Amino acid sequence: NTVWAFATAGHTSPGLFEALAAASIAQVSDFNPQNLSNTAWAFATAGHAAPALFDALAAKSTALVGDFKPQDLANTAWAFATAGHASPAL
Repeated sequence: NTVWAFATAGHTSPGLFEALAAASIAQVSDFNPQNLSNTAWAFATAGHAAPALFDALAAKSTALVGDFKPQDLANTAWAFATAGHASPAL
């Protein structure tokens, strides 16, 4: 996951994260639980607000929540809380 790698490396360029958010929204329908979790974690770790992305991640996560492993659930919950993005359905 590209966005995870940049966040882990501490490279938080706003332009880069905007482009990655747009690309992620376009592909979120293909994401599995780990992709969803890692993407949310990366944006929260980078401190980059991306409300439209978090809405898309929440919608897909809600649909797949039964397939999440405990680590995916924990990382996703942490990311949404850290980003301050409320998602009542999630």
